Amino acid sequence: MASRSLSDLNPIVKAKAEHFLAACKREGLDILIYCTYRSGAEQEVLYEQGRTTPGKIVTNARAGQSWHNWRCAFDFVPLVAGKPAWNDKALYLKAGVIAESVGLEWAGRWTGKLRESAHCQYSGGLSIKDLIDGKVIK
Repeated sequence: MASRSLSDLNPIVKAKAEHFLAACKREGLDILIYCTYRSGAEQEVLYEQGRTTPGKIVTNARAGQSWHNWRCAFDFVPLVAGKPAWNDKALYLKAGVIAESVGLEWAGRWTGKLRESAHCQYSGGLSIKDLIDGKVIK
């Protein structure tokens, strides 16, 4: 099962996630981070969704191609009265702007890719290929 623990993130990404949560709190947003690290096997299950298994396509990344697999991404949902507000575009936008302000890439701004309002990542200027080749985010 995918992790929810910030401790499973790259230390730099963990710090950015903590800054994100604190900044959201200051702005009156309650946020739940529900996915941090995801194994390759878990990534493949998600990739197959909507392709060879039932459901909507939720990712274009195969195992090893997701920033979650490299401990550099997390997924979140705004909470309203303690309940997930999965469809509140305004809250996602507010949180996304905050994520960008702490140095994260917010997938709600993606164009030409699968836009994911719940996804944030940090690459440190590297690509997935760089990580595969052994480079480390600093």
